[in-house]
Amino acid sequence: MPESSTQSSRPGAGEVRDRLRAAAFALFEERGYDATTVGDIAEAAGVGRTTFFRAFGSKEDVIFPEHAALIERVRGRLETATAPGAATLIGIAEATRLVLEHYLQEGDVARARYRLTRTVATLRDRELASTLQYHRVYRDALRSWTGEEAGSDLRAELVAAAVVTAHNHVLRRWLRGTVDDAGAVEELGAALEQALDHPSPGAGPSLDHAGTSVVVLRTPRDVDEVLPALRRALAEPPR
Repeated sequence: MPESSTQSSRPGAGEVRDRLRAAAFALFEERGYDATTVGDIAEAAGVGRTTFFRAFGSKEDVIFPEHAALIERVRGRLETATAPGAATLIGIAEATRLVLEHYLQEGDVARARYRLTRTVATLRDRELASTLQYHRVYRDALRSWTGEEAGSDLRAELVAAAVVTAHNHVLRRWLRGTVDDAGAVEELGAALEQALDHPSPGAGPSLDHAGTSVVVLRTPRDVDEVLPALRRALAEPPR
């Protein structure tokens, strides 16, 4: 039996989410985040409040990407690189690029979010919480090849912090318009290399991936010098 015209023209869940997100960012730009209500967003998108809450749990959820799904993609890529060596390093580089490319695909939405998180404290806090989630995913994956136990995994903590910081550095440059999409992908490799400095002879493996993506797993710098800097950088969300 053929669908009625009403059923066939009914928007899907993905389309409704896109409409709500577009309406929300337009209103945030026009009125400001605090002055915009869920009802305003729903009305502008042509749906009811109930439909809004089916799509998003809160006004904040409209703003942020679906980190849970993205983190699972990162975790899945890291889990395929279980053996120490080049495979592990390639996994780190490719997992990091997955995150960057997600923001690049968002385009103007990512830049609008950037403007909001710079001015709204609660949104900055949520962005920071997301950053820490990525750090934990890298740290836990890195334990599998460092052999360190929870609570004594300094190497895994340092490498995870360095990778996340390198990504956020490049992401901020792209959000500010300093580099274009292709430049951001290229710079990510250089940023990953610089995150832990150039390797000294015999310091451990590094990765030359696609000519630019390099991850160095050790640093000739003293831990007392590196750790405070990494902690400060990790505490800063992309902005």
